[in-house]
Amino acid sequence: MTTILSKQIGQLTQDETFPDWWRSSEIGIPFFNNKLLTIIFTDCEPDADVKFIEEADNALSNFLMLDKQERIKLSDLVFKNYADFLEVMDDDYKLEINKNEDIWDFVHPIEIYVTRRPYNDMDMYVQIHCNCDWEEEHGLQLVFRQGRQITRVSDIDGHLTEADAYDKPDSEDELLSKFR
Repeated sequence: MTTILSKQIGQLTQDETFPDWWRSSEIGIPFFNNKLLTIIFTDCEPDADVKFIEEADNALSNFLMLDKQERIKLSDLVFKNYADFLEVMDDDYKLEINKNEDIWDFVHPIEIYVTRRPYNDMDMYVQIHCNCDWEEEHGLQLVFRQGRQITRVSDIDGHLTEADAYDKPDSEDELLSKFR
């Protein structure tokens, strides 16, 4: 199998290096003013997880309904990530920001990943990897459970949730525990 079909984004092609990764062509993303980005289904083995594509499509459907206004609502969380970074770094990383929503001028989305959390809720998550001007080494990730609600804002560390990153119960994960 070299391609799979998503009802949301069309044909995805199997990655040559990672056989359980499937890449779309570039798609306009309303959350980022229709910036064209590749969407990648990761840890997707269609024969072993027959519901993956359907559940990924549902998460993408939710995510693709989020627009600039929804992005602006998350400005405080992204600004907090920047402010937390500044606390441990020097002023060389200080940006010209007049209001928290200006933070988006310094965020540059790269790719979007859709994956299933491998344990606990085993739900579908949409993870956006971004470069950002304050954290050039580790970047920024935005994670949406079921593609509809932010559940993590952090550097790109491979974890979908704070609970997973810090080995704590989901109920102690501030954003994840607010998921409804």
